This record gives sequence, structure tokens and C-alpha cells, in this order.
Amino acid sequence: MSELRRDPIVGRWVIIAPERGLRPHFAKVEARKNSKIENCPFCEGNESKTPPEIIAYGAPGREPNTPGWDVRVIPNKFPALRVEADIERLGFGLLDKVSGTGAHEVVVETPRHDITLGELSEDNITLVLRAWKERIIDLDKDDRLRYALVFKNKGIEAGASLPHSHSQIIATPITPMVVKEELNASKEYYCEKERCIFCDYVYQELRDKKRVIYQDEHYVVLSAYAARFPYEVWILPKEHLADFQLVSDEKLYILAGLLKKLLGGYKEILGDPPYNLLLHNAPLRTPRPGYWLTVEEDYHWHFEILPRLTRVAGFEWGTGFYINPVTPEHACKVLKKVFK
Repeated sequence: MSELRRDPIVGRWVIIAPERGLRPHFAKVEARKNSKIENCPFCEGNESKTPPEIIAYGAPGREPNTPGWDVRVIPNKFPALRVEADIERLGFGLLDKVSGTGAHEVVVETPRHDITLGELSEDNITLVLRAWKERIIDLDKDDRLRYALVFKNKGIEAGASLPHSHSQIIATPITPMVVKEELNASKEYYCEKERCIFCDYVYQELRDKKRVIYQDEHYVVLSAYAARFPYEVWILPKEHLADFQLVSDEKLYILAGLLKKLLGGYKEILGDPPYNLLLHNAPLRTPRPGYWLTVEEDYHWHFEILPRLTRVAGFEWGTGFYINPVTPEHACKVLKKVFK
């Protein structure tokens, strides 16, 4: 029998409906036989096809914008927002607008065209995480910016425009509504109970054990209680920490191992589906009066990984409810296998 579940953080409702018998739609995996494609701007040797790199990790003594890199961060050639634009905020009665000021960067996760993030070594995935961390630190220095979202779209159905493994960072001059809902919910919970809602959520899930895919000393991997999509997974640190950019190098390496196992499991069990990976992080907080003053106490960074096995259609857009045909408890049992 179907049931409605309420997300414990933001109060979003989802419908868990296994009796619908919906068979997840698995996207066709694009054949990638070559380690380098001549016309791919992200392949090693094609550095001239992209804007000049912002940072890169690679061989010692390597010249910028030349081969020999392992991870490369570049400005998006077709940015949603531009860092060069001056900030301007205007209002016309009920109508508001802000100039398109911000940053839009691409993290090219490997020089090879024929490999995915989950197929990289733990050392290389750690470099990707390090690039995310260092770029957030740098973007936080710009007092025009309010939030930096790190995200990865894998596959056409998840919004990827190029098959070469990459992720993106977009920094905005306002706090996005979805983020603000999570921040406000966390703050209200803390004001009432003087505890972090994410810490309480982790504690309750560890006691319940029904949706715990894996845990170690530092992290817990959960099948989300109110999962919007089949096999949606959250990775949360056990240590209360609002900012991903404060994670130590040692813990980045451990996190890289978890991501490798999870993404490898998706490929093995689910047929390499498209997915979105999102880093939910505290907002950028270059000192400004009254801006999320308690966020260090009430917020908790985490990853949300959303395989795109079902489609968002009219009901979801019209109601804000998602319909998930796979129970989170079943997803947990399936994904536990890849962590053994």
C-alpha cells in the first residue's frame, strides 16, 4: 500500500508507491571507447578549446593550460552568471531583479574521456573533492556572493550536455529558495531544541537501522527516509560541521572511498543510471550584519545523490509531491551489498 512521507528537514512530502509497479527507466549508456576525443573540450590535449584554467592539479612543473593534469577547473564557456558583472539590485513594486553577477565554473574530473567519477581511483576522487573545497573557499572571499552550489549532472536525463566526466560550481548573489528553506528549518529547530536537526536525524536513523546503508567512524550513508527518487542516497558526516570547506584532507579521502563504492554500486546494480549529485553546504558568509548568524550551530553539510530512474512530470510540478515507486527500505537492502 502506498504512503505519504514527510521529509524531516524541510517538511516536503513524497508518495512512496511500490504498488504502482513502475519499472525504473534506465538510460542507455553512451559508448565511450576512446580515452581521448578530438573535438571534446575537456579531453587532455584540447586545453585551448576552453577558457584559461582557474586551478589544476597535476604533474610538478606543468605549465598552465597544457597537458599533464589530473583535475582542472575552468570558467564555464557559456555561463549562467558572470563574475565580471557589477552587482545591481532593483525593485519595481512587487517585481525584483538582480544583475546576473556570480560565478559559473566547470570541474573537469579526469583527462580521460572513457572513465566516470566512480571509476576513478580514491586518490583522484579526493582531488575532485579538494577542487570543490578550494573553489568554495576562494568564492567566499567575494562579498557580492551569497551561495556556492557544487553539483554534478551525469547523463542527458540528468541535464549533462557533455559526456566527459565533470561537475560544476555556480555561485549566486542571492540565497536560493531551496537552500533557504533548509536553512530556515534548521534554524527554527535549533531555536526550539538547541540541537542540530541533521544530527538528530542521523542519531535516529542509526538507532532505527532500517535505512542505514553504511557507516564508519566519520560518515553515515543513508537511504533517504522521504526519498524523491528511487535509490536516493544521503551522505552525512557524523561530526557536526556546517561547512564542507572545513573538512580535513584525511576525511576527504575517506569520503572519496564512499563515493566510489556508491557510484560503482549504481553502475553495477542499476545499469549506470543518470544521476544528480548535490552538495548541500552552508551559505557564503563574508561578514555582513545579520546574515545567518547561527548557521555554524544549526546547519550540517551533506551530499544528496539522486539517480534519475523516474521522470518528474505534471503531478510533481503541480503539487510539489514526488512519486517514488521504490521504498527506501528496499533501496537500502539493495545498496548495502556494494559496501560489504
